[in-house]
Formats: sequence, structure tokens, C-alpha cells
Amino acid sequence: MKSKIDLVNNSKADRMLLLINKIILILMVLIITVPLLYVLFGSFLHPNVLLTKGMSFNPDDWTLDSYRRIFEDGTIVRGFLNSILYAGGFSIVSVLFSVLAGYALSVDNLVGKKYFMLFFIVTMFFNGGMIPTYLLIKELGMINTPWAIILPGAVSVWNIILSRTYFKGLPNELKEAARIDGASDFKIFLTIILPLSKPIIFVLALYAFIGQWNSYFNAMIYLEDQSLYPLQLVLREILIQNEVQPGMIADQLARAEIQKIAEMIKYSSIVVSSLPLLIMYPFFQKYFEKGVMVGSLK
Repeated sequence: MKSKIDLVNNSKADRMLLLINKIILILMVLIITVPLLYVLFGSFLHPNVLLTKGMSFNPDDWTLDSYRRIFEDGTIVRGFLNSILYAGGFSIVSVLFSVLAGYALSVDNLVGKKYFMLFFIVTMFFNGGMIPTYLLIKELGMINTPWAIILPGAVSVWNIILSRTYFKGLPNELKEAARIDGASDFKIFLTIILPLSKPIIFVLALYAFIGQWNSYFNAMIYLEDQSLYPLQLVLREILIQNEVQPGMIADQLARAEIQKIAEMIKYSSIVVSSLPLLIMYPFFQKYFEKGVMVGSLK
């Protein structure tokens, strides 16, 4: 009833603006959804149909050969488990340090807070570079170990700033009341701050997990044992193995067959690598909606 009244009270210009906004939102949804659906349906199509006719909804043109070909190799399952280990460990380390540092920087009486913030902010614009970072990882003995994927880059200054902003928005009265009752800073953090910080914790965890899940460059540099490869790097190796290079194969039929296989694997590999993120997001959505606007509050 209220929405109808508001709609009646809106001027003609307001209604026109709302209509334009709805059209823009619908177009944005289509721009995002259509490619996703194309990749999903394309992963089930026979490569001959996909390359010649394009999208087809005829059940006779559908097949599971692409998924069967991917999962025939046990490295996919191992890479999937490795990615869960790396992304999960990376998320835990990132959230732990981001929350602890953010809470410390949100305390008004922290000695040297301005210098700490300056130190953190400088690292957002300057870093050691790839070669010095590689030499550091090597000297620490983390080459060809999971730690080379989990630890480097786990502490994000941007996440620390988001945490600090969120903690500064919490009522100081809660902390003051706890101090009157004799609670220490650590107890206040565990019993009061953390239970109120689920939105920012889940948002930071989601950001860290997605970033690490889609990453393969560090694994390509620091890992030599293929049994430690994450899923993204395993799928990359599969695509490279099934990629046709110019002049590589003289037989045109063999080249066309390999091209069909590569096209078929391309779509199914995208679906396989994106599936965990699509499953996770609905569970994180309610926290994501609360925590995603933290940076715009202060």
C-alpha cells in the first residue's frame, strides 16, 4: 500500500527516472547473465555442434564428454583439493591479521597509530618486486611448499583499512561498559567485538577466498611439484596440452579434432572452476550486503 502511494506522489520526471533505472538494471543483468548461461550450456554441447551451429537446445546435441574428459585425469581432483587448501588457508590468515590489525588501529589511545598507518599505506604503492620476493621466499625455504601460496600477499592493507573503519563504527559504550566490569582489551575483542563483526569477517573471507581461488601465477612461480598444483594451474596445463599451435600438426583432420576437444574443455573447465564460488555466495550474501558498504561510511 505504501509503495502505491509513493508511486502516485512521484512526479512525471521521477517516474521516468525510475523507468530508466529499471531498464539499465535489466540490461546489466542480461550483460552478466547471458555469457554465464552461454558458457554453462556450451559445456554440455557436442563440440561439432558448438563450432558449426552454435547454441542448441536439442537434447540430441548435448553430451557429458567434456566433463568426462576432464575428470578422467586424477590431477583435477587433486588440484581441486589443493585449491581448497590454499584458498581456505589464505582466507584464515588474511582475515586473522586484518581483523587484529584493524582493531588495534581503531583504538584511539594506540601509541604511534599515525606512523603505523603511514607504514601500511606506503606498502600499497610500493613493493619489493617479483625477483626480490622470489629470493625472499626461497631464503625462507618455502619454495615448492603450500606456504609459498598461502602466506605471500595474505595481509592486505586494504582489508586492514576496511576492518579499522568497521570497528570505529561500533559503539564505544560497549567497550567502556566492559572495561568498568574489569575486562581486558583482549577479552573485549573476543567477547564483544568479534560477535558484532560477522559482516566484515565474512566479507573479508569471501574477498580473500575468491582472490586466491582464481590465482595461478604464484603457483606457477613457486611450485615445481605437479601434485601441489592448484585447480587453476591444472586446468591451464590441460588447455595448453590440447591447444593447437601453428605448424604443429600437418594433418588437417587431426588439427580440427584437437581444436574441437580444446573448445569443449574450455567451457567445462570454466564451469568446474567457478562452481565452488557460485555455491558459496548464497551463504555469504546476507553478510556481504551488510559489510560491502563499510568503506563508504567513513
